[in-house]
Amino acid sequence: MRSPLLALLLPAALAASGFTIEQVMSAPFPYDLTASRDGRHVAWVVNECGARNVYVASAPDFRGSRLTNYQGDDGTDAGQLAWLPDGSGVVYTRGGDLEFLGRPDPNPSTDVNGTEQAIWLAAPGKAPRKIASGHSPAVSPKGDRMVYLSGGMLWLVALEGNANPEPLYRPRSGVTAADPRWSPDGSKLAFVSDRTNHAFIAVYDFAAKNITYLDPTVDRDSNPAWSPDSRHVAFTRMAGGGGGRGGRGGVSATPWAIRVADASTGEGRALWQADRGTGSAFHPLEAAQQIVWTGGGRIVFPWEKDGWSHLYSIPAEGGSATLLTPGEFEVEHWTPAADGGEIVYSSNQDDIDRRHIWRVSTTAGAPRAVTAGENLEWQPAPVAGGFAFLEAGTKEPARAVVQLGGSAARDIAPGTVPADFPTNSLVVPQQVIYSASDGMQIHGQLFLPAGLKPGEKRKAIVFMHGGSRRQMLLGWHYMDYYNHAYAMNQYLAGQGYIVLSINYRSGIGYGQAFREPANYGANGASEFHDVEGAGLYLRSRPDVDGAHIGLWGGSYGGYLTALGLARDSALFAAGVDFHGVHDWSARQNPNSAAPAVQTDATRTAFESSPMAAVSTWKSPVLLIHGDDDRNVQFSETVTLANALRRQGVYFEQLIIPDEIHGFLRHQSWLKGYAATADFFRRKL
Repeated sequence: MRSPLLALLLPAALAASGFTIEQVMSAPFPYDLTASRDGRHVAWVVNECGARNVYVASAPDFRGSRLTNYQGDDGTDAGQLAWLPDGSGVVYTRGGDLEFLGRPDPNPSTDVNGTEQAIWLAAPGKAPRKIASGHSPAVSPKGDRMVYLSGGMLWLVALEGNANPEPLYRPRSGVTAADPRWSPDGSKLAFVSDRTNHAFIAVYDFAAKNITYLDPTVDRDSNPAWSPDSRHVAFTRMAGGGGGRGGRGGVSATPWAIRVADASTGEGRALWQADRGTGSAFHPLEAAQQIVWTGGGRIVFPWEKDGWSHLYSIPAEGGSATLLTPGEFEVEHWTPAADGGEIVYSSNQDDIDRRHIWRVSTTAGAPRAVTAGENLEWQPAPVAGGFAFLEAGTKEPARAVVQLGGSAARDIAPGTVPADFPTNSLVVPQQVIYSASDGMQIHGQLFLPAGLKPGEKRKAIVFMHGGSRRQMLLGWHYMDYYNHAYAMNQYLAGQGYIVLSINYRSGIGYGQAFREPANYGANGASEFHDVEGAGLYLRSRPDVDGAHIGLWGGSYGGYLTALGLARDSALFAAGVDFHGVHDWSARQNPNSAAPAVQTDATRTAFESSPMAAVSTWKSPVLLIHGDDDRNVQFSETVTLANALRRQGVYFEQLIIPDEIHGFLRHQSWLKGYAATADFFRRKL
């Protein structure tokens, strides 16, 4: 049912653009695609206007079907899929905060009965069955039991019958567990034992019922990976305390390393260490495991030695690391093939503002393209006879597909996109590269409205993503937050605006030097040059009305929206700020009621913030924030609103009680976007 706000706004919007916000936001969003061990089954989650369900498909035809049947936009998240070893069922986590594991469960629908985070088991032909309260399920290689996390502790439960969960062990106060990994033979479990300023890799022996710590030091160990024979564990080591980072460019005081330890004795040895300088700080990629010990006796890992996120491999007995993916591009989602002889991954190789699927040997040889063209592909999963992955276009929304043999990719679950989804009314964004106000070259996507006539001038809007470690692409995005933002940019273009979505410095996709530039964020807000440059670029275009350029964005994009309005209201006429950061210095001391100690760093942080330039802020702004935000404190918006009141700056607000940062309810996105469109209509 539409909210009263939407009922008022959308009919007029429909007449202007030919489609509504509801229609362009109606496509299901797939994520968490995973394959069974034998590659004969795939599972993924689909968010259908707020109702999240597990879908499955099996060889040989891989025709998808819905495994669960949850209904309603109640803000209940789902994810962390894991197949039973024989492919007979899927365990998954439903409820809670899947971004900040272990925090109190969100309740965006204000359910008076409260909410719960729990692990469920679903199998074809059977109703889903709750296994335990908690998250991060790890199923044993035999499929008879499962470990999981709850309250920072590891628990063990049988998957058959109605057995009660039992704690694997009871750690001392202040010690929490993470990342449980079964040995291939099922006799042991490796996990991270986090002790706040340092961390160990621990191994639990199920027969002996004891724990062995692997080569413990003052450092921070993580990312355990078992050897195929279950005798050794490889893991990453970084400096303890603050993590060893020092300065920009990913340079750390102590380069990160990979070590190997005996799982029975705990004795460890150095396998490999990063060089000093570029790449000496560990930069993780999107993967179920950051390092993989293959059946071919090699260990694969990510490294930024040349300033780009790449994959390397090294013999398990030691030696020099081999670069598997050379070139000026970034590897993102990656996973090993079942036999361990290949890695399958997504990257922006040869197509820097898109993602495609590639495969490469773990020993030698050039990468080979699995996909190419104007679509985007990500999250690959090797399956029997080929690959499954997620795919989207510029107009066609994301969907799960399979590519078998030499055939073209096809939808696994066709027919899930609503009939009135406005595919044919959407525009194809154009790649643009413009100069920031300090000369840096910045990539963006330009959405030109249909029917734009020569000599006609339109109002324009600049969009800035969050993160800031994100990249907007030439098509529907692989993350739900930015999938929604892409839909909104399409809607604004449908309303007649020229929209420029920018990939400002400190984002990903263009190498480490771009991601770690001088004086970014709280160290000087150098991204403002990119926002200012976007406005100047638009003003220079003959099809833009330079007196009516707006800004919008969320999170880090909300910060840049507020910063642009505060510093240059003459260039930017109005803005919409979703849950933005407004005072970096307050984030440096968030738990203190007293002002932070005034150091050079805190002064710079404040001067890099919108609050430092409120006195020159003139343009109207809409502030949107959920008050259970766990990423950006709600006080950021409270503080800014009070400052704008004192300055006499016009602002409106849309506050969503009990909603978190990345809105969990579909209705929350619709409210926010309807209010955004209405605000720009009235104030831009």
